[in-house]
Amino acid sequence: MEVSCAFPTTLHSPDDIALAERLGYDRAWVYDTPQQSPDVWMTLALAAERTERIGLGPGVLIPSLRHPMVNAAATATLAALAPGRTAVAFGTGFTGRRAMGYRAIPWSFMASYLRAYRGLLRGEVVEWEGARMQMLHPDGHAPARPVDVPVLVGALGPKGDAVARELGDGLFVTLQMPDFAPEHRWVPYLAWGTVLDEGEAADSEHARLAAGPGWALAYHGAYEFGGADAVRDLPAGDAWMDAVEKAPPEERHLAVHDRHCVALNDADQAAWDAGGHQMLRDATLSGTTDELRRRLDELGEQGVTEIVFQPCGPDTERELERFLETARR
Repeated sequence: MEVSCAFPTTLHSPDDIALAERLGYDRAWVYDTPQQSPDVWMTLALAAERTERIGLGPGVLIPSLRHPMVNAAATATLAALAPGRTAVAFGTGFTGRRAMGYRAIPWSFMASYLRAYRGLLRGEVVEWEGARMQMLHPDGHAPARPVDVPVLVGALGPKGDAVARELGDGLFVTLQMPDFAPEHRWVPYLAWGTVLDEGEAADSEHARLAAGPGWALAYHGAYEFGGADAVRDLPAGDAWMDAVEKAPPEERHLAVHDRHCVALNDADQAAWDAGGHQMLRDATLSGTTDELRRRLDELGEQGVTEIVFQPCGPDTERELERFLETARR
């Protein structure tokens, strides 16, 4: 199993990626979340200049945020800056859309978008929004077409699986493992958590800072996919919902996604304090070294070929070091 890392795109992500390369990580993914992050492509370009070996890619791009020509040109640029190291993943938009009040894009749109995007990279004339277009970059403006980079698709259900099989080179997974994952040859699994010391409590300050943002995804995901009732079924779900419902309904998504994957927001902190931390081990890759080794073995049996770890908290280097040491034991 490859061991990679991910970062919620920040101004210091290029330096974090350079650190991950020095430590020995195989690949670094960064998020396409413009409502809380700097531009993902600018960040990857800076990372390409500061690294030599580590794989680079956006994980995941949200098609509705950019015209397929824009993402094709950006992909070609990164492939030129980091030849042989570039991969691209696409998703329908969890935080990248829902944090702005939109629902996820339909899979029919994803399929049409990927056909146009991949056709552009091959140098073909494609049709998009009723117009015919082609990458016309002269020499020195982009690599010669075709630009060959692997494309992964973030999917959890049968419609996404069908798109991934037809138009992708693998499956990018988070939140839960779909049954069809072993049928794909490349399956990165994005996870959060932390290595706990022997005897360390799940509600320690270290656990809250380093694994709390990943733990909070259980509430964020339950709310977006199942609504308030699904959240209230979770430990301390009432406390989480009570905090979220202080916001007016038309702005409630702002309260849900505030500090998403970065730190605990007000609702997350309320749930943590009310005892929600008890599901830390179930909701994240958190535990002692031996516990995490067993979890990683289980993920491998479920079809994961690449574990993607996002560090959180004030000590990124320590979190990256300890997780890599555990994963490679």
